[in-house]
Amino acid sequence: MSSKGIQIEGLSKRYGSGNTAVDALKNVNMQVAPGEVVGLIGPSGSGKSTLLKSLGAVIDPSAGRMTLGDKVIFNEGWQVPDLRALRRDKIGFVFQAPYLIPFLDVTDNVALLPMLAGMPNSESRKRALELLTALDVQHRAQAMPSQLSGGEQQRVAIARGLVNRPPVILADEPTAPLDSERAMAVIRILNDMAQQYQTAIIVVTHDEKIIPTFKRIYHIRDGVTHEEAGEGRGFD
Repeated sequence: MSSKGIQIEGLSKRYGSGNTAVDALKNVNMQVAPGEVVGLIGPSGSGKSTLLKSLGAVIDPSAGRMTLGDKVIFNEGWQVPDLRALRRDKIGFVFQAPYLIPFLDVTDNVALLPMLAGMPNSESRKRALELLTALDVQHRAQAMPSQLSGGEQQRVAIARGLVNRPPVILADEPTAPLDSERAMAVIRILNDMAQQYQTAIIVVTHDEKIIPTFKRIYHIRDGVTHEEAGEGRGFD
């Protein structure tokens, strides 16, 4: 695994043209190392979603450069032939809602992505069970999503985000629906997983409960980011 994590240089996104153009991102610079969890915070409409969608190869930036590990994935245009494969293999997503597939059990929800990537079913399920064990939900491996608590569903969603061992995970408000105890548990898990798998994790959040846990924070306002040191209090 490369030591570079994810690096963003001069990333911009403009919607429209001429007098109606809107600059959603303006020359954003950001770097997250392997094993690091950083916070991305800002008011509604500040550009957080646009930045996350650009990093996740969901929308096309207008300018700039993004490097994932040693590979330049965007440089004034995408440098990879298959964006779906990039999202599947290199970028993990954790959302505010778990979005588990209701008719698959917990193990198959997690194992589906590596199966789609061509991994044999038995190996995919083995890797899924390893992650479920690490996240302390292995006892729910055969349960259906509707049988899980909210905290359990979010742990399964984190397992799904990690299962292809992507170098970067984008977590969009992952603790928003959770109470304080479960929210802190999710952030503790993300930090543990970042360390264990040397994953670079970006957490978009409004959640005042978890902001003090970050060692580094990027504030975004009007499409511009500012980095500052976080409190890094941990979980005491």
